[in-house]
Amino acid sequence: MNLKPLFVFAVSVVITAISFGAAERTTKDLPIGPGFDTSKVIGPADCIECHKHSGGVWENTPHHDSITGVHRSKEGHAIAKKMDIARITRESLCINCHATAQQAADKTHLISNGISCESCHGAAGDWMKRHGEFSDKEEGEETEEEIAKRWNDAEAAGMLRPSMVLSIARNCVSCHVVPHEDLVNTGKHSAGSEFELVSWSQGIVRHNNFYSKGQENKLASIEKQRLFHIIGIMAEMEIVLKAVATAKAKGNYAIKNAKRFSLLRKRLKAVNQVLDNPQIKEAMAAIVDLKMSLKNQDAIAAASEQVTASLNAFAVLNDGSTLSAIDSLIAKEEDYKMGSVKQE
Repeated sequence: MNLKPLFVFAVSVVITAISFGAAERTTKDLPIGPGFDTSKVIGPADCIECHKHSGGVWENTPHHDSITGVHRSKEGHAIAKKMDIARITRESLCINCHATAQQAADKTHLISNGISCESCHGAAGDWMKRHGEFSDKEEGEETEEEIAKRWNDAEAAGMLRPSMVLSIARNCVSCHVVPHEDLVNTGKHSAGSEFELVSWSQGIVRHNNFYSKGQENKLASIEKQRLFHIIGIMAEMEIVLKAVATAKAKGNYAIKNAKRFSLLRKRLKAVNQVLDNPQIKEAMAAIVDLKMSLKNQDAIAAASEQVTASLNAFAVLNDGSTLSAIDSLIAKEEDYKMGSVKQE
């Protein structure tokens, strides 16, 4: 992809501005979950009114009713007791990743017992109306310019669309990695899922069936799967590195995240071996000899910053069309999470 020098400069400025800075490092637990404004959550019912086929898929996934199993399980109660949590269904530490909360009249309550539409696509209060209208016309009558403006407006208002691969990946990782040291070390919660963006997004949770009106639930294009594979690795790596860089003790939290990093490094190395890409090379240079020790936290933090900068640049500069060298590394259908399920 050829870009004008001025645009490249502008991108580099933005990347520098949003990278994790050393001055921002803290020993406090990192936030868990997408962190959307609960006062702007409207709940899945309004979404499913138009996206009924996608809602039908969601209702048959582990995302649909995930808090119920947690607050009824012995493991959930044991974690809650260790963390001094009285009500699992009211504690943000739990519901941010296991349910959907809404704030109304200064009170927060569950509007869904599961990870629902807005958990992944953003609190919809500011973009719901705009994304679903047709620029004051009938469906199919908008110009291409009007459609583009409508989607740009929705994105600016906080909507995370499937095309926003980096934002979606970071949102997934915010729950599938558990960046909360006390929850893991004291509460004995797991340090996260064995997450991989292609196999999880293309498996049982896949709901790419809106435009076919439920007749077909399409896999993501191969170009997007390439982006999922690489961006998924790096998005997970940046938060794992930051977790270890801010860990306070050599407990299960630091140990599990260090092991997770080692696996991610192997996966990124495999990408780097077959793909000649400057952003991947920059990231690899920062982590290739990185020692995961609490005595090395400054270096780990610096590596996290470089991975973030490389990831931001990669997401801007690549559309997947020139990444065919990694096709053999991408998860196959038989590897998809919860199997290859027919969803209609």
